[in-house]
Amino acid sequence: MIRDDIKAAQVSAMKAGDKLRTAAIRLILSSIKNRDIELRGQDKVPDDDGLVVEVLQKMIKQRRESIAMYEQGGRAELAAAEAAEVAVIEGFLPRQMSEQETKAAIDIIVAETGATSVKDMGRVMAVLKERHASMLDMSKASGLVKARLA
Repeated sequence: MIRDDIKAAQVSAMKAGDKLRTAAIRLILSSIKNRDIELRGQDKVPDDDGLVVEVLQKMIKQRRESIAMYEQGGRAELAAAEAAEVAVIEGFLPRQMSEQETKAAIDIIVAETGATSVKDMGRVMAVLKERHASMLDMSKASGLVKARLA
């Protein structure tokens, strides 16, 4: 499980004295714990790896937005720090599907759902997220689905 890998990486980073990696992993664990607390008491909770991947993808998105803002503001040192955190976080994500693999998965789902226009995009995205959420950047996948249905 991804959560166990993150905890093991925290221990090894602490033993190695890698302060930057340790700090990034602590942020990851904190975000996962916060998400666990948010979901407490809810009926529909995603599986553990799905939840962790969702948190990691959200963290990466936030950091990429911060990097863009820091670069626009001329703060290269802060952008570099955020980029280092992104590298640590990406290390825990499962292998992402290539664009060709994503297009093939979209084609299969479009055929299964009978989608013919952009109006059917919601159905296609729902099935795509259900099957491949941990292996896809859903914002990029959304653009590919829209192009496929246009």
